[in-house]
Amino acid sequence: MNKNKSILLISANKYCDPYPVYPIGLSYITTYMTTHLPQYKILELDLNLNELSAIDEIVKSNNIKYVGVSLRNIDDNNIYEKGSFTDWYKEITDKVKSVSDATIILGGAGFSIFPKHLLELLDVDFGIKGEGEKSLVELIKMLDSGSDISSIQGLVYKNSKGKLEQNNRTEYLQDLNLDFNLQNIDFYWNKSGMLNIQTKRGCPKSCIYCSYPVIEGSDVRTLEIGTIISTLKKLSEEQNINYVFFTDSIFNINKNYNHELCEAIIKSGIKVDWGAYFAPDASLTFKDLELYKKAGLTHIEFGTDSFCDTTLKSYKKSFRIKDVMEKSEICNELCIFFSHFLIVGGYGETDETLAETFENSKLIDNSVFFPFTGMRIYPNTELYDIAIEEGKISKKDKLLKPEYYISNNVDLSRLKEQAKATGKKWIFPDDKKSDFYDVLRARKRRGPLWEYLRY
Repeated sequence: MNKNKSILLISANKYCDPYPVYPIGLSYITTYMTTHLPQYKILELDLNLNELSAIDEIVKSNNIKYVGVSLRNIDDNNIYEKGSFTDWYKEITDKVKSVSDATIILGGAGFSIFPKHLLELLDVDFGIKGEGEKSLVELIKMLDSGSDISSIQGLVYKNSKGKLEQNNRTEYLQDLNLDFNLQNIDFYWNKSGMLNIQTKRGCPKSCIYCSYPVIEGSDVRTLEIGTIISTLKKLSEEQNINYVFFTDSIFNINKNYNHELCEAIIKSGIKVDWGAYFAPDASLTFKDLELYKKAGLTHIEFGTDSFCDTTLKSYKKSFRIKDVMEKSEICNELCIFFSHFLIVGGYGETDETLAETFENSKLIDNSVFFPFTGMRIYPNTELYDIAIEEGKISKKDKLLKPEYYISNNVDLSRLKEQAKATGKKWIFPDDKKSDFYDVLRARKRRGPLWEYLRY
């Protein structure tokens, strides 16, 4: 087939703290489109590896009909910097428009949080909120045939009267093949020491601040185990990749599936270590973690948020400090590296609850603590409603520029002093870490590497 028409997919992300993240969402999209749109040549441009000017050459050399732009993050989620990426995204879409009349379609996690605002700000044609593979293919097919697009799930568009519309989503995919961009693997493997894969999508939790249910939905969809095993085998045998990170919102949210997956990994004989995000829920047992370790688990990043029950309750976490301590002890017993990610000063926090968090951290051995100060306020979350009710933001605020919720009952001026007094390893967002990671990467160390920060 003569593929004289092309689709350009752009990964807009350039944020690399503490290391660049492989654009896995774009690879899922590319793999799906290659199968379902065989009449098109699918091109990728990763702006972590290329300058914006690369768009000129691609457009000049190819008949680009559609351009998809994936927006991974909206900002750096760091109250000390408050770095926003929307100006950069505007540069990208303006650049595309200056050299091509191709239809521009937005997607990605960042876009899915602010779909209408970003479509309006960047002044492009369409967007896909949430899971993008099937909807994007349907949109292109319908645009090519001149069909009505108004029923496409997750579509964000302007109706015939120029009003922005956003369609709901009720259907999801459960079997997704994944082919990595082989031209880019070396860059991410050398700079990040890992590649990333999903085993499931969606999050059923109700944490008051979290955007995951907004992005992926609250219904958990597990991806086909055979496909995941096949992907891991290809990475290991063809690319010599021996570490991956499962980017599920929370890995341990479907025990039966996880057991089947890990038993399949063990049976396959694949020698790939892995890490994932976990919740220290009561349901996570010694036997679970023992099996996961046998299947290659080496690193756990716990989304713990606090070491105080009062604050955990305010944040609507599904566990308590007793569970946190138990899971930490199990990790130590099994020699699994683990870290705790925390949010200090958020809703319901007080000087007393904060002091309790620091005090309880002294009881956790062999861990690293990553505290984020305040809660980034996202629309369509419970925190958004709380912040409006308390007058911290107004309904007119679009929140594309980061705004943070800080409890009125905390004094955050002594945070680092309090952390240091615990004798434990606390790493704040503004602590410089890149040089440390670069040295270890140069020594061919793989994985997240934060376990080396404990010393």
